[in-house]
Amino acid sequence: MKKLVFICCVTILLISCQEKSNHLITESPNSKIKLDFNLNSAGQPYYVVNFNNKTIIDTSFMSFDFKDLAPLNNNFKIVSSIAGTTDETWQMPWGEQLDVRNHYNELIINLEEKSELKRKLNIHFKIYDDGLGFRYEFPEQDNLKEVLITDENTEFNLTGDHKVWWIPGDWDIYEHLYNETKFSEIDALSKQNNVNLNATYIPENAVNTPVTMKTDDGVYLSFHEADLTNYAGMTLKVDAEKMNMVSELVGSEILGGKAKVSIPFNTPWRTIQVAEKAGDLIESKMILNLNDPNIIGGVSYFTPMKYVGIWWEMHIGKSTWDLEGSQDMNTFTTGKVGTSRHGATTENAKKYIDFASQNGIKGLLVEGWNTGWDKWINTDDREGVFDFMTPYSDYDFDEVMQYAKKKGVEVIMHHETSAAPRTYEKQMEVAYNFMKANGMNSVKTGYVGKIIPKGEYHHGQWMVNHYQKVLEEAAKKKIAVNAHEPIKDTGKRRTYPNAISREGNRGQEFNAWAKDGGNPPSHLPTVAFTRMLSGPFDFTPGVFNIKFNEYKEDNQVNTTLAQQLALYVVIYSPIQMACDLPEHYMIKGKIHPAFQFITDVGVDWQQSKVLNGEVGDYVTIAREERGTGNWFIGGITDENPRTIDLNFDFLEEGQVYNAVLYKDATEAHWDTNPTDIEIEQLTIDKNSKITVQLAAGGGFALSLMK
Repeated sequence: MKKLVFICCVTILLISCQEKSNHLITESPNSKIKLDFNLNSAGQPYYVVNFNNKTIIDTSFMSFDFKDLAPLNNNFKIVSSIAGTTDETWQMPWGEQLDVRNHYNELIINLEEKSELKRKLNIHFKIYDDGLGFRYEFPEQDNLKEVLITDENTEFNLTGDHKVWWIPGDWDIYEHLYNETKFSEIDALSKQNNVNLNATYIPENAVNTPVTMKTDDGVYLSFHEADLTNYAGMTLKVDAEKMNMVSELVGSEILGGKAKVSIPFNTPWRTIQVAEKAGDLIESKMILNLNDPNIIGGVSYFTPMKYVGIWWEMHIGKSTWDLEGSQDMNTFTTGKVGTSRHGATTENAKKYIDFASQNGIKGLLVEGWNTGWDKWINTDDREGVFDFMTPYSDYDFDEVMQYAKKKGVEVIMHHETSAAPRTYEKQMEVAYNFMKANGMNSVKTGYVGKIIPKGEYHHGQWMVNHYQKVLEEAAKKKIAVNAHEPIKDTGKRRTYPNAISREGNRGQEFNAWAKDGGNPPSHLPTVAFTRMLSGPFDFTPGVFNIKFNEYKEDNQVNTTLAQQLALYVVIYSPIQMACDLPEHYMIKGKIHPAFQFITDVGVDWQQSKVLNGEVGDYVTIAREERGTGNWFIGGITDENPRTIDLNFDFLEEGQVYNAVLYKDATEAHWDTNPTDIEIEQLTIDKNSKITVQLAAGGGFALSLMK
């Protein structure tokens, strides 16, 4: 495609006696964000960020601590700096939009120690209209070859006691509920040993990223990282007294530090999104832009799609993953042998295939099809319990694959690694060849449990490199990866577009088995402005049997049915599950009329627009489907009912749309009356305006078909 690129570079040489010249200033293309870089009197680097002429990040220092080496923290001089501008447009092979503009001003500062060693460090800033990113670049040099980083000390000094939406800086899992507090009230250590989490470790009063804030001036900030490669994931340690956050990398007890790197080396980008409206955070593509362009070529083997699966029925207790019945996977406790209610049978898979084929659903996921599920959850000896090719005796793999092909349904492979990555790496070649031999182009991977070997954590450098290897090996085989229990998304899908989705958040399944009542109505209006800023989220929406009392009386989904529909638009992923059981989509032998929205809704978008929203409260998103020009809109709210006014000025001039509105009925309520829904036919054009009433915990979904 045609690109417009304009780069202007200026090299500035600074003589050591010119102390007053150390200030280096650059700003965003629209001049709203200004970066000021300098060295203090001790030669320590720091930066300041202003937005609309107000300081939003005050004097924040940068340094590194190493094992068996002097820290890299002061006594620097600025040798030179390079400033430039880039403006280009690139296209996403799939995604929230087709065209992405990558427009920034950059500043690269080349530092050198005044000491005899003269160690070198470059700090690279890119300033966008919607925020900034910076990373540390260690150039090739004689006196620094390999380092074990014990701490990266990147400061983010805040200018007020902001409202914050946060989860604790857990080294193993992101599946915590979000908290909404003042910055000074963050207490991550109180979330340790959550009974609903299989693996958790929170060593510091730190938060995980993305962490989103709102200042008293109404400015929205979100802190995260981009292009996490061969490095440890970053949490942010909180100092409530100083109103300060400092990077706290996930460690390794085996390594004895945080990250071991060979020079030359670049760290991930440290990112700060800045917005005047909450919705602008969602529309930002800065995280993606800070990643390298696609290096694996076309991904035509992956088609964005909706899918069904043998999955939800295990969580609500209808069936089990294992055939033996030696474990009840629903409660993660040992049960009586011989009580099997195995879900992944040939007959059951065919039932799901028939449902998918009849209702325009392209994919099928089957979990629990392969042997080993009786052995993996309650033991530390989890190496090699799965081989990803041996089916249970009641699951005829070949018959299911042939039946799916006949019905035009693509089967998604499932690889639960049991958090034993060394075993999985030995199996990948054979397992991926087996997939391709059977016409399977995508895999859902899982890493439930504490990482083997002991002393490594899900989000440390060792596992970051494992997840990277999976992407690379899968790409060679033309396989797309949907990772669960993953590292955080940092925009790698730009470089590796076979990284299609991931979990990395508290998903739908918590509604089925969490002991604290599941996800509250405020959860997803918060997730949209936090976790979703990092990338696609495989949340698995589509529960119609909200209460599922025939299986569990004490659990339910804490939304209305209309909100479940809205999530197909609000929560972005190029793969979207209709997660409920086929029978729950039926009424008196006929498909539920609300299922039509799931059949119609797109999964691959030409453009996306956030129409309104407030973090933790509500959000409305409109997306135009690629190839059809049809639009779909979803809106959700928290526990508070609210009225949403919609106008359609983003629609095509002169085009009339046949619209169907799926909305909460008058008496709908997430707890007392969750399935009460109204469906209304409308005619919409660019000049139309409508008002929609959202129930408590409710939402609406609107399809606009040309």
